[in-house]
Amino acid sequence: MAVTLTEKAAKHISRYIERRGKGLGLRFGVRTTGCSGLAYKLEYVDEVASEDAVFESHGVKVFVDPKSMPYIDGTELDFAREGLNEGFKFNNPNEKDACGCGESFRV
Repeated sequence: MAVTLTEKAAKHISRYIERRGKGLGLRFGVRTTGCSGLAYKLEYVDEVASEDAVFESHGVKVFVDPKSMPYIDGTELDFAREGLNEGFKFNNPNEKDACGCGESFRV
């Protein structure tokens, strides 16, 4: 499987990389936290780690570390604006449960 971006998410990431003036893509992973156990983490990539899996969607590269891959394999990142709020939405087929506040999830 793979990690993919919707066209909206790819455009949003591309705009931010342009504004930063540097960057190879987006690092997508998980960290241990919250009441359900795991939380998504996103950061811009300036240097590639040799162990990263690299996926490309709509011209944007997504880098995933090997420890995060089992939890997010098959995930599609979307970007949505709802009223005054905007942010990434994670369509993860591995997610079994999420906490009420939306901060963390469990597989």
